[in-house]
Amino acid sequence: MDRKISIAVADDHGLMRHGIVSLLEEDPEIQVVASVSSGEDAVNVANNRPPDVFLLDIVMKGMSGIEATRWIKDQNPGIKIILLSSEVSKEFISEGMRMGIDGYLLKDCSRETLLEAIRTVMRGEKFFSPEVTNLIFRDFYLKETEGKGLPSGKAKELSKRETEVLVLIASGKTIKEIGEHLFISPKTVETHKSHIMGKLELTNTAQLVKYAIENKLV
Repeated sequence: MDRKISIAVADDHGLMRHGIVSLLEEDPEIQVVASVSSGEDAVNVANNRPPDVFLLDIVMKGMSGIEATRWIKDQNPGIKIILLSSEVSKEFISEGMRMGIDGYLLKDCSRETLLEAIRTVMRGEKFFSPEVTNLIFRDFYLKETEGKGLPSGKAKELSKRETEVLVLIASGKTIKEIGEHLFISPKTVETHKSHIMGKLELTNTAQLVKYAIENKLV
């Protein structure tokens, strides 16, 4: 790698923040450019010295990580944001996705998972802890079994398998990962994705994710 990945960290718990920074600094391909203790400071860092990736604690005194995400993405949409949380909260996940987060990790994740998340979002993909993805799917299938079904409109045109693929795409899974999860080939996943985009009259993955969020599929 020609250039190191620049990372900023925001967490109001000093020990946790220093621990994350120490883990990151062990990787020769990463450079920690800022370590702050509030959402307000995170916004200032993003404006003055924007990093490639910002790791934001959700619950901080004053401005929360989710609110900081909104400000950062509004001013610096190119910054990748990964939220850090001590719990898997459907409310946090939903709000974070609406604000444009690129990932969601539990604070007790391994160093390997943290580094994988950073490299994944740097490729332009989403990364969510397995616990987060499981919650999204449990919620979706609960809606199905309770008879709530899909929202009205064009989503009704999607088959069950197309809906599964759409939810997986919106959850940040790659084509390969979706294929492995559904036991189908990547080519078949691509075909489903093409059909979904045609039925919903969408043109790119970002629009698919936005559609899934707005229609409460994730």
